Amino acid sequence: MPATPLALPVDVTRIQQLLPHRYPFLLVDRVIELEPDKRILAIKNVTINEPFFQGHFPGHAVMPGVLVLEALAQAGGLLTQLSLGEAAPDKQDKLFYLVKIDNARFSSMVVPGDRLELEVKLKRMIRNMAMYECAARVDGKQVASADILCAEGRG
Repeated sequence: MPATPLALPVDVTRIQQLLPHRYPFLLVDRVIELEPDKRILAIKNVTINEPFFQGHFPGHAVMPGVLVLEALAQAGGLLTQLSLGEAAPDKQDKLFYLVKIDNARFSSMVVPGDRLELEVKLKRMIRNMAMYECAARVDGKQVASADILCAEGRG
C-alpha cells in the first residue's frame, strides 16, 4: 500500500510533534514545500515580539545570525523527520543535535516584519548524521547561508 502523501502546509502544531524545541526557541512556523529526502522550504515569521529583540539591539532590532542558523538547522531536522514519515516511527523519537557549521555567510540583516524563508537541501546522510546545504531568504533575497551537520544524539 503506498504511503499517504503529506498534506502541506505543515503547521506549527505538527512541527511541535516533530521537534523538541519550544518557546522561545522554536524558530520554524510552517513548512510550505517538501521533497522527501531532498529539500524543504519552511517559514519563520519574524515579529517585534521575539524575546531576543529586547537586547539585540535596543532601538535597532536585528535577529541574531546564530538564530538564523538555528532556524535553518531546525528546518533540516524537519526535513529528516518528515522524510521518515510513518516508515520509521522508532526514529521519530530520536533527538538530532547541531554538531558543525561550515561556510556560514551573512549578507543582510533580518528585522521585525520579515518573512524568513528557510530552504534546506540534504547533501548526504551517513549513518546517524545528516549534512545540509542551507539558505535563508527574505523577499527572495539571500540573507544567510551555511552547510550544517546534525547527528543523532546518544540516549
